[in-house]
Amino acid sequence: MIFRQLFEPQTSTFTYLLGCESKGRALLIDPVEAEVPRYLKILDDLGLSLTYTLETHVHADHITGAGRLRTERGSRSIVHRDSGARCADLLVSDGIFLQVGHLEFDIRHTPGHTAGCISIVMSDRVFTGDSLLIGGCGRTDFQEGDAGRLFDSIHQKIFTLPPDTLIYPGHDYHGRTVSTVQEERSSNPRLKRGSDRQTFIDLMDHLELATPQHMHEAIPANLACGTP
Repeated sequence: MIFRQLFEPQTSTFTYLLGCESKGRALLIDPVEAEVPRYLKILDDLGLSLTYTLETHVHADHITGAGRLRTERGSRSIVHRDSGARCADLLVSDGIFLQVGHLEFDIRHTPGHTAGCISIVMSDRVFTGDSLLIGGCGRTDFQEGDAGRLFDSIHQKIFTLPPDTLIYPGHDYHGRTVSTVQEERSSNPRLKRGSDRQTFIDLMDHLELATPQHMHEAIPANLACGTP
């Protein structure tokens, strides 16, 4: 398997490239529009054909590169059916399996940050988007956010994975790149063992975070798969 964790510093966004060497096919998770030339070069350098772009949710902080990549490379865009992005080529639901070459991906619906959030599970790792971050989690105060649903999603769909499962988040703001299920279960300040659902809801309801700088531009663009 070819694996690249790519970082866009302006919004501290991680994009993930996963490729099957034997079949020469690849998938990008959460591509950023401004980084498309970089992705194209990497794909060409590795001799990979882009099959899918897969969004963990409709982002509020950056514009997806899905539309541009679809135009330039013929890739098919994928979002969850509850995301509201009807422009996508495939609308997935919980329990759907995707295959790219010999690589297999299990789609888990993990709503709470947004209604259409998903986490993408492989045999040894999970890509959690904004549902679960390293030492944190996504906010729940807009885009149909629901703190109770997020608590349930994390505990039922992510924390039930084997403890050594690698966690690759959608963002990090402190230079961290990877965690594990065990680490987040035991030390995540918002979710560590012993924290109850109501305490989590109360915490999330009083974060008083600033509105994302590009939200009013990014959300409409991403509901159109990044295509004006």
